[in-house]
Amino acid sequence: MENINSWVEFTSGSPQFRISEVSIKSAPVYQFYDQSDLTEDLIGLPIDREENKHVRTFDRLSTLEAGNIIFSLISGTASIVSKNHSGYLYTQNYIKLSPKKELDGCFLVYLLNENKGIKRQFQKGIQGSATMKYTVKQLRDLNLPTLPSLEKQKSIGSIYFKQLHKQALKERVAKLETKVILARLEGKSHE
Repeated sequence: MENINSWVEFTSGSPQFRISEVSIKSAPVYQFYDQSDLTEDLIGLPIDREENKHVRTFDRLSTLEAGNIIFSLISGTASIVSKNHSGYLYTQNYIKLSPKKELDGCFLVYLLNENKGIKRQFQKGIQGSATMKYTVKQLRDLNLPTLPSLEKQKSIGSIYFKQLHKQALKERVAKLETKVILARLEGKSHE
């Protein structure tokens, strides 16, 4: 096992309370990256939700690019930012992770989201805590298991993301089938 700091650089998001919002129309507008965006990036599908919050400001802010790895301190979940969310502002509730080239990004997401040893490390850090928010310190203190070859990492990471996408599609189909059946039952009950 090796500490995550040997493999990953961390970049915190912009503190939301320090952003100076302006009403000047020429100021850039930034969309906030949120939990729904992270879920969309993880499953590779858009989800029904409200419009993102946004802010108009001249401040220099932390923004995301497609391919960045993002970790939510709220949910303890990681994902890879899609091109749909490129340019979004990420706040102090998110940490951007930049792995060394010997660590595949998809594999890192898989480890952070699914590895039992990492889950145990996170659980130790939040025991007795009133809030279920993760900390940067917890993230920095993680020990990663021995990494397989880069080729194997890429294979595992690819399969992981494809499986999440497949599962989300199946769930969407099941919900649509239920809607259709309920609509038919509703129609039959009025006959």
